[in-house]
Amino acid sequence: MSAESVVQGEGTQVQGERTDGKDSTPAALVRDVLASRLAYLTVGLPTLGTVGAVVYAIYFGLTWTDVALFVVMYLITALGVEAGLHRYFTHRSFESSGPVRIFLAVAGSMAAQGPIVFWVANHRLHHAFADTDRDPHSPKPQGPGWLGHAKGLWHGHVGWLFDVKKIDWSRHTRDWLADRTVMKINGWYFTLVLLGIVIPGVVGGLVTWSVHGVIGGVLWGGFARIFALDQATWSVNSLGHTIGAREFPVRDGSRNIGALAPPTLGGSWHNNHHSRPALAQTRRHWWQLDIAGDFIRLLDRLRLVHHVRYVNSQADHAEGAT
Repeated sequence: MSAESVVQGEGTQVQGERTDGKDSTPAALVRDVLASRLAYLTVGLPTLGTVGAVVYAIYFGLTWTDVALFVVMYLITALGVEAGLHRYFTHRSFESSGPVRIFLAVAGSMAAQGPIVFWVANHRLHHAFADTDRDPHSPKPQGPGWLGHAKGLWHGHVGWLFDVKKIDWSRHTRDWLADRTVMKINGWYFTLVLLGIVIPGVVGGLVTWSVHGVIGGVLWGGFARIFALDQATWSVNSLGHTIGAREFPVRDGSRNIGALAPPTLGGSWHNNHHSRPALAQTRRHWWQLDIAGDFIRLLDRLRLVHHVRYVNSQADHAEGAT
């Protein structure tokens, strides 16, 4: 199997766990009860926190400190997701130095979208089986009529998190299991999520020297930021396979949605991405906004990353030859 097959998930098989404990390929996948129960926390708490942020702002006002903490924390964690979890850890679209790898791993974990191994394994499975029954979060209709379409969209957006299938995640992330630093950060996931909520509260308190600054920082820089980034990321999974333009004739239903490019940092050029998953940039035209891709290019110019796969780059040609 080539390196590209491992990165993109091609050639892999999903091996479910049967109730009798014996492996079968292919097998009926069993619901991972623990992971599904955790979804109530990872989805529910940011939602409640966002409601709390809005209510608190109505009664006590929204300050510029709240807005700044939301924007800064959103940008950091969005880069962690799109440049880190997605383009680096999942698709290996560039190679990085130790500090960059740590930053991307920590920032991506603070986004609260799951540990590195979980995120990477699911996305590799998505590319391997996009819009089939084995795609973890395909929004394809689940029944006739508008209700079936609505159920499919809900599943692709967030519903799949409550029905995560029990598989051996390590089978799809073997390239990272040997990296001790990455695996340590993977194990610190819940601590990093908590830090991502506490840090903006501490900064807000120090900047304003007030309890309101602490509360506003936690609510807006923490919970509301997690909620907003979740919706942006999940919209690519759901709407990005339902509506939008299709510039490239790929085998799945991926589409480009320009309006979502700013909040997803370029991740919504989804049809572009599915046509060449290993590339570090999703931009195919100069006018397509790709903040994560520009961030990777900046790191490349600073020589903090290398072997970046651009369109028609040396690394791209080397990958195509494997």
